[in-house]
Amino acid sequence: MSAPARPARWFLRPPDRDARARLFCLPYSGCGASMYRGWPAAVGDLEIVPVQLPGRENRLRERPHETYEALAADVIEAIEPHLDRPFGFFGHCGSALSSYEIAVQLAARGGPLPTCVFVSSQVAPQDGPYGTYIDMDDVELAEEVRRLIRFMGGEPVEDLVALCLRVMRADVDANARYRVAAPLRLPCRISAIGWRDDTNVPARLMPGWRDCGRTEFHLLPGSHFTFLQAPAELRAVLLDGMDLDQEGSTS
Repeated sequence: MSAPARPARWFLRPPDRDARARLFCLPYSGCGASMYRGWPAAVGDLEIVPVQLPGRENRLRERPHETYEALAADVIEAIEPHLDRPFGFFGHCGSALSSYEIAVQLAARGGPLPTCVFVSSQVAPQDGPYGTYIDMDDVELAEEVRRLIRFMGGEPVEDLVALCLRVMRADVDANARYRVAAPLRLPCRISAIGWRDDTNVPARLMPGWRDCGRTEFHLLPGSHFTFLQAPAELRAVLLDGMDLDQEGSTS
């Protein structure tokens, strides 16, 4: 487990005290919370709260988590003061599994429980580990890091690639270690989101989420990284899953 961090370091910006509901967003493998910079600060009445994990960006000197179980325990400790209103979790690919594990640990300790866990582009925990990164060596992973940096509008300078590779390797290894033979059925809603042109994790591989709780499936237009742009179709799914009015509508 990583060393304890000041609560403020877990967030890019302090959670809004006046928010009606909060969505805690976990970063994609190898990335930090700034990957959600393309998302609005709020979707309707839903505050978007990117979570900053150890080893990334402003927490670069800290050691990344080695397991999703340890990650979940630390995240819960950091966000617990902010679970005083309806909340949910969003995770894409590997972070979908860590989002699920956070909800599992909250349920095991008697709550509070999320309204919904949004899992994007990931197979159910009992069907993993799965993914194109799992069997890659560091050379192959470094090339994926370069591709991701370019996709996010950056320039893959080699010093930056090396720093991101350290986190990417830790995240991929944590994914490979996360083996759940019999998943806990969460006592909350799950929203499983697939993307029509996603070749990394095809939506047809996601039905196992129905064994993890009351699951609704959504197939949205786009590919593996379309979620970074917070398209309107995704925003509508988020509001629906959180039982909030759609953008532009009135109660």
